Amino acid sequence: MTFEEYLKSLQDKTVAVIGIGVSNQPLIQLLLSRDIDVTACDKKSREALGPLANELEAKGCRLRLGEGYLQGLDQDVIFRTPGMRPDLPELNAAVERGSRLTSEMEVFFEVCPCTKIAVTGSDGKTTTTTIIAELLKAAGKTVHLGGNIGHPLLAETGKMRPEDIAVLELSSFQLMTMTHSPHIAVVTNLAPNHLDVHRDFAEYISAKENIFTHQTAEDIAVFNADNDITLEESGRIPGRARLFSRRREVKDGVFLRGDAVTARRGSEEREVLRLSGIKLPGIHNVENYMAAIAAVDGIVPDEIIRKFAAEFGGVEHRIELVRELNGVRYYNDSIASSPSRTIAGLRSFDQKIILIAGGKDKGIPYDALGPEVNEHVKLLILCGATAGVIRHAVEQAENYAGLEVVDVNDYQEAAALAQSRAEEGDVVMLSPASTSFDRFANFMERGWVFKEIVNALK
Repeated sequence: MTFEEYLKSLQDKTVAVIGIGVSNQPLIQLLLSRDIDVTACDKKSREALGPLANELEAKGCRLRLGEGYLQGLDQDVIFRTPGMRPDLPELNAAVERGSRLTSEMEVFFEVCPCTKIAVTGSDGKTTTTTIIAELLKAAGKTVHLGGNIGHPLLAETGKMRPEDIAVLELSSFQLMTMTHSPHIAVVTNLAPNHLDVHRDFAEYISAKENIFTHQTAEDIAVFNADNDITLEESGRIPGRARLFSRRREVKDGVFLRGDAVTARRGSEEREVLRLSGIKLPGIHNVENYMAAIAAVDGIVPDEIIRKFAAEFGGVEHRIELVRELNGVRYYNDSIASSPSRTIAGLRSFDQKIILIAGGKDKGIPYDALGPEVNEHVKLLILCGATAGVIRHAVEQAENYAGLEVVDVNDYQEAAALAQSRAEEGDVVMLSPASTSFDRFANFMERGWVFKEIVNALK
């Protein structure tokens, strides 16, 4: 089905869009522009929406706002927001009444006319997705970047050509009900995450696997051979499996041999990149490059990969150097919303650092973080709901040797304390190991606030 055919199929139907946030606004505007009967639903009050409420109503949109925004849904088609479970009682009731439950990304996969490359995983998704997209652009391809990164793509599908490439970062929430898979799928790794929304780790893994379960024999899936879960998954896919590993050589994929990133296809292998040629710090970013190279191998020439790696400084909020003040470097790693991501950040430096951590608890274990903090941190500054959990993990670890742990009220106090204790040559890093939702709308706002505070230090 083409994009235009899909829109025409909605002309005589009623549509509900749940969530009037940034990701769904282009969809709502598109549907209204085609004179489709749209009801926009959101838990926010009319006052919280501000002028947008009047603007949408002026275009013919019905609004259903406040605590009861999910009650009585009976529209023909319901678009759920990605972070909402598809089996909520209100949604189940609507489906039983005959509604079709879908999402912006599900429809995009149905109507997108071009090749799709998609990335998922517990850590490294955004950086890997960005590297893939930028490498393809450097090779002269027209790239459409979307999913959890970039901007919503469904409203732009009509402008896409078959020779273009859509590069997508997909979360477990987007993948939960997906019935299509991309031509090239990348799974960076899997570890417990988002257990405050998923019933258990098994459901989380099952959702992630939709990125490859609907592939065909003509498709490719890239897996991390150093992760037990993804390695097992690589043995049961419909198409071709490619692996990446920094610990061992693989038969088909990308691996690290000494300080050389090496690609292999059957009996042919070649050195693509030297570690010294990667500007981004951290072994986890070497893994991100290997995953990306395995995905674009044969599409992007090696010389373009080498040139890009030497110049690319990373994505905002991912071990992002904010400033250097009095010989102290301050890093923003706000993306680190899980212990595993903070561990990767800690391992990026060859010295002990001052770490600022803590945030909202999403029901995942913190035991593994304790030993890493003891090994890589000289002063631990905690704030937020998980402060006590992190402190417990540190103090209960076998290698605990009296690391100083200080609780503070906010980032203003954390940054001031870090500055007062840091010496020339030190590294201070915000890497929360927790979600931002205790105090911020998302990890981006958290990072922006931290950068503003750091940049204001005298």
